[in-house]
Amino acid sequence: MLSCRLLLLLGLLLLCKGQEESGGGESCDNFTDLNLSHCFMGTVLYVRLLLYTRSNLDCGRELDHHHPSSQPLFNVSRPTAFIIHGYRPTGAPPIWIDHLVQLLAEQEDMNVIVVDWNKGAANLNYFTAVTYTRDAAHNLTGFIETMQEEGASLSSVHLLGVSLGAHLAGFVGANLHGKIGRITGLDPAGPMFTSAIPEERLDPTDAMFVDVLHTDMDSFGLRGTHGHIDFYANGGADQPGCPKTIFSGKAYFVCDHQRSMFLFLCALNRTCSLTGYPCSSYSYFLEGRCLQCEAFKPAPCPVLGYDMSQWRDTLLKLGQTRAFFSTTSTLPYRKMSYRVDMVTWNQYLRWGVVYIRLHSGKNFTEARIDHKQLRFEQYTSSRLLAQFDEDLQQVHKISMRINTGNVIGPRYKIRLLRIRFTPLERPERPLMCRFDIILEENMEVAFRPLPCGSGL
Repeated sequence: MLSCRLLLLLGLLLLCKGQEESGGGESCDNFTDLNLSHCFMGTVLYVRLLLYTRSNLDCGRELDHHHPSSQPLFNVSRPTAFIIHGYRPTGAPPIWIDHLVQLLAEQEDMNVIVVDWNKGAANLNYFTAVTYTRDAAHNLTGFIETMQEEGASLSSVHLLGVSLGAHLAGFVGANLHGKIGRITGLDPAGPMFTSAIPEERLDPTDAMFVDVLHTDMDSFGLRGTHGHIDFYANGGADQPGCPKTIFSGKAYFVCDHQRSMFLFLCALNRTCSLTGYPCSSYSYFLEGRCLQCEAFKPAPCPVLGYDMSQWRDTLLKLGQTRAFFSTTSTLPYRKMSYRVDMVTWNQYLRWGVVYIRLHSGKNFTEARIDHKQLRFEQYTSSRLLAQFDEDLQQVHKISMRINTGNVIGPRYKIRLLRIRFTPLERPERPLMCRFDIILEENMEVAFRPLPCGSGL
């Protein structure tokens, strides 16, 4: 009797492999889970569309490509977001899929559809996966056209493509003549796309609005500008906290590339607010040259995330905008940024880098403005960008050091006639000023900030 029960249990497990049960007893359709053996042998493209709504966030429902409305949970009158993954060299499901589904459903009542093309994306040969993007795009285009026939509006469709999936989304958008409402590209894939013409990769004409986030342009990501707005985290290349040597294993290859997803998840979760500053280059941004967002007023500078409505019209008029921001290495990623305006008065020309500490009780946070040597000369106004890893709400003391590298000879004095700190992402906080400070090169000087007068 026991052996019969075991056989029956084994049979049930085999029958239910790849499926789970929902709370109501119905089977769930899960993302295709493959392994390295599938990748070595190679997979043939097969596209599955898994529907999630606020009614079934933990239990996907596979949609019929030709009759999507046959699934009662699918509502064509709601907005629809498609999540499109990229190349899967191990065949395993993306670790971020469930989290992204949950967060998208929190934004508004929508259909969230996971485009599962793991059979096709899971191939040892990357070229094969790239080739399949066109066929997968053709498949998804047909499904969206069927949605449209059943009453859905193309303007309410949002494609979120990750890496290779960003280009797949672009192909779908091009097939539909750019009438898709929005495409979000998270670090679009670079290999085999670096020399591609716009028709062969994601570009702004693929949707009514295209936003892109870059985090790994010097490796697996694509350089350049490919949307109506392109956000470049930390310049779009090396991300803080990611390994710098191959001895770190897998993380060395994927950390920078995956950071785009983790930053986007953080933005959706509203645990971090990542403000992008329109600028021609990251170095200009770090030099404090691009801290105004006049073109967007009365709206603030663009912020990475789901709701781009307050910047969309302006971005469409501008054509293509490059926006830069810096992050920390861990959650919540956001740096606290201050614009620092100084007027120097010193007898001798000096070159150096600036270190600024903000103190609040026993806590402090430091900004090192050392990406280039700064010039300090007689009666000169300078503008710096100081970015701190921690946000100290009340600053009781500020300390500064100007390091000139001078280790021999006399230490020269640098006089600051005025210094002003403007919190960029916290406009409700007061400006902080101080007047007539004498610094000795390579020596730290501390002072208490004062309220700034209205004319400063």
